[in-house]
Amino acid sequence: MDQPNIVEVSHVSMRFNLAQEKTETLKEYLVKLMRGKLMFNEFFALKDVSFTVKKGESVALIGRNGSGKSTMLKIVAGVMYPSQGSCAVNGSIAPMIELGAGFDMDLTARENVFLNGAVLGYDRAYMTEHFNSIIDFAELWDFVDVPVKNFSSGMITRLGFAIATEVQADLLVVDEVLAVGDFMFQQKCQQRLKKMLDGGATLLFVSHDANLVRQLCQRAVWLDHGVKRGDGPSDEVCTMYEEAMRKGEA
Repeated sequence: MDQPNIVEVSHVSMRFNLAQEKTETLKEYLVKLMRGKLMFNEFFALKDVSFTVKKGESVALIGRNGSGKSTMLKIVAGVMYPSQGSCAVNGSIAPMIELGAGFDMDLTARENVFLNGAVLGYDRAYMTEHFNSIIDFAELWDFVDVPVKNFSSGMITRLGFAIATEVQADLLVVDEVLAVGDFMFQQKCQQRLKKMLDGGATLLFVSHDANLVRQLCQRAVWLDHGVKRGDGPSDEVCTMYEEAMRKGEA
């Protein structure tokens, strides 16, 4: 039976206004803004992009830096709203779109586990039940009562990934975070993602590693300067992207 769509992106565009001239102070900026003397250039991070993700599907967004991949993930995660078009997610989301997002840096790892759980919609009893598994996976027992502000970027990533993949969200959204941390932990994360995908999890994934995309994802959507240039089997779309890169066409 055909699976329902868990993500529906329809004709999404995202416009940012970039100031044309530099202002030295906030006061100067506000005065020019109120007098209508502050000029802006429009920049479209995304232009009329549409795609869907079915339940149980693993889809990667690929493309060069500045192509709109992370902007699209933030729209899917509900962190940003599109300037035009719509994005609907039919289920709960476990986002890993920014290092340390959702953490209070003054709180300990232990406290942040429960804080993150609450943000994702899970009560204290559920997080208590899964607490040991989260800290085991993150390998942070020696630092469980240390404020997160004292953690390295790799430690923050380990904790965030462990929480996001322990809870039973309908959609896992992952942006480049597997590039942070040591090689052994990256392998451990990839193995957990593969296990989750084998169990029917849905993944929307951003990575510059084409080989990893081929391993983890059934499908790839190629974005180029905010425009969708390809959508199909991951190996096929990654090959198209790599060939365009070699020819200087991407």
